[in-house]
Amino acid sequence: MVATDVDGTLLDEWERVTPRTRTAVAALIADGVPFVLATGRPPRWIDPVVEGLGFPPLCVCGNGAVIYDSAADRILHTSTLDVESLVWIADLAERVLPGCGLAAERVGRSAHDAATPQFVSSPEYEHAWLNPDDTQVSRQEVISAPAIKMLIRLRGTPSAQMQSALEPHLAGRADITYSTNNGLIELSAPGITKAAGLSVVAERLGVDPAAILAFGDMPNDVPMLRMAGHGVAMGNAHPEAQAAADEITASNAEDGVARVLERWWES
Repeated sequence: MVATDVDGTLLDEWERVTPRTRTAVAALIADGVPFVLATGRPPRWIDPVVEGLGFPPLCVCGNGAVIYDSAADRILHTSTLDVESLVWIADLAERVLPGCGLAAERVGRSAHDAATPQFVSSPEYEHAWLNPDDTQVSRQEVISAPAIKMLIRLRGTPSAQMQSALEPHLAGRADITYSTNNGLIELSAPGITKAAGLSVVAERLGVDPAAILAFGDMPNDVPMLRMAGHGVAMGNAHPEAQAAADEITASNAEDGVARVLERWWES
């Protein structure tokens, strides 16, 4: 099985699947090899990737909190932070990281469930990237329903510094990671990582973790790179991802994923 992160890994610097990558993925699919996306993205942000690939893969979304069947547009499995945990984390974050903004990622029955506001943020929250489907609500509303992720934003503070400040106080009540160093950290239910989500998929498909080839570029990819039989970090990857990998390929701007797939499936 091949599992890959999306942003900074599968996609190039223009957030596109290049023709070379699309061809390499199509070759392994034709050979019967399962291909899985493992991303911090929520299910509703998968459609452009499906279009670029030319087929709908099974997806591990929300850093492992959601298993999503993009072919059927169906949520297969979720792991959430409950309201009590969200309230506790919010209070903690505001003490440890004064001035931070809070947001929560939720899911419905499908990627495009209009009945569920899928991303809600407090007025203090400033987006680290474009998110046109945001619903701004009160702080209390952000933490009023279970969420697959809580996002904490503190503009001008590196994400690594935010993680270092908050993590010692979490007492195992949440997993913490980041996928950009631009002042944003992401918290999931305890034990929920891309590796955990990928393990669910591997079990469904009858694949031994030792037979997984995984690609990634950021600290949220580290557990997946370590659990895979062969973990590959991108040339543009964060040092933590490169240290966790068995191999470092070219950057996402240089078709790093395709280069490895071509080598494996031509050998």
